[in-house]
Amino acid sequence: MISCTRIIEFDCGHRVIGHEGKCRNLHGHRYKLHATFECQELDSLGRVVDFSVIKKLLGGWIDENFDHTCILSTQDRELGDQITQITSQKIYYIDSNPTAENIAKYIFENIIPTLFPENSGLKCKKLTIFETPNCYAEIAD
Repeated sequence: MISCTRIIEFDCGHRVIGHEGKCRNLHGHRYKLHATFECQELDSLGRVVDFSVIKKLLGGWIDENFDHTCILSTQDRELGDQITQITSQKIYYIDSNPTAENIAKYIFENIIPTLFPENSGLKCKKLTIFETPNCYAEIAD
C-alpha cells in the first residue's frame, strides 16, 4: 500500500458540553485536517490520487459545512437556534459532543464514505484533526 495526505484548514467554533474548564464556553479554533488515502496501485501518472481531488471533494464539503460555522451537539439545539436567530450564524449539528475526537470520527465514518465510495479504489486510511498546533485527535482504519 502507498498513501498520500492532503491538509485542509478551516475556522470553526464549538463548545464541549460538560467540560470542566473553559471549553464548556463557545470558542473557536483554526482546525487543520490531515486526510491520508491509500490504494493498491498507483494511477498511470504514479499517484494515489491527484491532491486536487481530495481538495475538491473533502475540502469542498468542509468549506460548505464546517468552515466559519459553529459545530454543536444536537443536545445544544436550543443554544444553536438562539445564536442563529440573533447572528444568522450557520450551525452544524452532530449527535455527539463536538470534541476533536468526535469531529474526526464523524468525518471519517459519515462523510468520507459518501465522498469516496469503496468502489473508487481509494481508502481513507487515517484522519488527523489538529484543534490547536499542539493538540490533535486521530482515527485510522
